[in-house]
Amino acid sequence: MPIRVAIAEDNALLRDGLARLIASTADFELVGTAANYDELLALVDDAEPDVVVTDIRMPPTGTDEGIRAAAALRVSHPKIGVIVLSQYVSPAYALALLSQGSERRGYLLKDRVADVDDLVDAIRVVHGGGAVIDPKVVEQLVASSSRRTKAPLDFLTPREREVLGEMAQGKSNAAVAAGLVLSERAVEKHINSIFSKLHLTEERDVNRRVAAVLLYLTEGDTGHTPDDVSARFPGRG
Repeated sequence: MPIRVAIAEDNALLRDGLARLIASTADFELVGTAANYDELLALVDDAEPDVVVTDIRMPPTGTDEGIRAAAALRVSHPKIGVIVLSQYVSPAYALALLSQGSERRGYLLKDRVADVDDLVDAIRVVHGGGAVIDPKVVEQLVASSSRRTKAPLDFLTPREREVLGEMAQGKSNAAVAAGLVLSERAVEKHINSIFSKLHLTEERDVNRRVAAVLLYLTEGDTGHTPDDVSARFPGRG
């Protein structure tokens, strides 16, 4: 059976070009075209294609309609593959596309469409359950990952994070020790190590305990905000 393909693109010339490409490929069947987000979702409901090839930016907002359509279809039509076409290298969009899983998803740059074989191969891979990400986007993802510096909390050991988490609840050293089944001396050593790794000074006008908790609440996955510190450490700052 042929692979049923739907196209969504607001540029009429590119949309017609893609339609001719799909229609001329032996094992493909063009089931329809759309020019905006709403038309695409209606087309999918009506024609139930195997794969959708969509522009990343379309009316009504011209921002991320392709990404939002892929997310919506992941819920309503999980077996439909989606290939998003972008004019620019955007690792953030690629990550958003893959945030709910990479199965049956593709992200290609529009200049890649000029190579007919690349698009045809991508459609077949996505239809088969695979994922296709443009090599230029992968390069940017790797580069941005290598440039990313560690946050201060990344240098803490798991036990030090636990101690800091207890401190963030306003607990004294004795209470931290009791909660983690440690000696107070061990807790003191962990806290001193935390202060050292977070580069907190010993100046009198700096409360290192509060500063450490502020970092924890700001950068840690705690569900709280730095404003909570005033409630936990009244009269300190």
